Amino acid sequence: MRAFSYARAETPQAAAQAAEAPGTKFIAGGTNLLDLMKLDIEQPSRLIDLGPLDLRAVTDTPDGGLHVGALVTNTDLAAHPRVKADYAVLTRAIVAGASGQIRNKATTGGNLLQRARCPYFYDTNLPCNKRDPGSGCAALRGLSRTLAVVGTSDACIAQHPSDMAVALRVLDATVNTLKPDGTPRALTLDEFYRLPEDTPHLETTLEPGELITGVTLPPPVGGTHVYRKVRDRASYAFALVSVAAIVNGPDVRVAFGGVAPRPWRVRDAERAAAQASGEARADTLIDRAFEGARPTEQNAFKVPLLRRTVRAVLAQAAQEEQA
Repeated sequence: MRAFSYARAETPQAAAQAAEAPGTKFIAGGTNLLDLMKLDIEQPSRLIDLGPLDLRAVTDTPDGGLHVGALVTNTDLAAHPRVKADYAVLTRAIVAGASGQIRNKATTGGNLLQRARCPYFYDTNLPCNKRDPGSGCAALRGLSRTLAVVGTSDACIAQHPSDMAVALRVLDATVNTLKPDGTPRALTLDEFYRLPEDTPHLETTLEPGELITGVTLPPPVGGTHVYRKVRDRASYAFALVSVAAIVNGPDVRVAFGGVAPRPWRVRDAERAAAQASGEARADTLIDRAFEGARPTEQNAFKVPLLRRTVRAVLAQAAQEEQA
């Protein structure tokens, strides 16, 4: 591990100002960053510890929604009574995401910022535009079975690994941030995450030093909440595909994980699916949501797998509605 300096933040704005300097990274739970530092993928010259900041509360918002501080752990968020009652898809996604030990340390803000799990990103002996801009993408000619099928570019086909973020996307959550000059921002998940295009090393729209202070969930929409994750093994594996769904009669909201550089949701597909019935609902949803898919030969199975998974999710929702 390379040498680095360390400082503890006392206020959110002080943390943002300190992190504005090149080579500076925030650290909270450290469940992803420390691994990347050990592998020499992340090479920060300075770490700003967010531990002292008062960002650990889950509070009601005036409009009936919920605000989640950036340092709320995955364990506490999944177990929160209002989350379990009103935003159940979020609880289900978090519990599907990692071991209990990791959930005890991983934070809400850190989960949003976890880096890609592409094997070529993790292998510093091979080219990766996300790790070393301009070096090329070894995945295009290599093992791509687990990687993205939509939203990709000729520069990168890595998929976003978060389960929590997929649930937040279907819930229309916004990410709250603070710039070093004290200016707050509220970003939808689509505004927060960048698609790779020709700059895959830029994964979010955060500016230098900008700090995630929390996530806001809008008032609950009711309906039946389902999160289904398909993976190679049942225990703590990343998703081959995942589906977060809220079903309310004919209306369905669906976000997909494991298939794109960010949680994938297409509202036009949801509107079209609401006009269909039976298996045609799932088919319409997948056909519209993945019109621009560019799978490789190795991961082309993900689209039919999603089709079957959405059918299973809709069937599960129908059973739970009748229970």
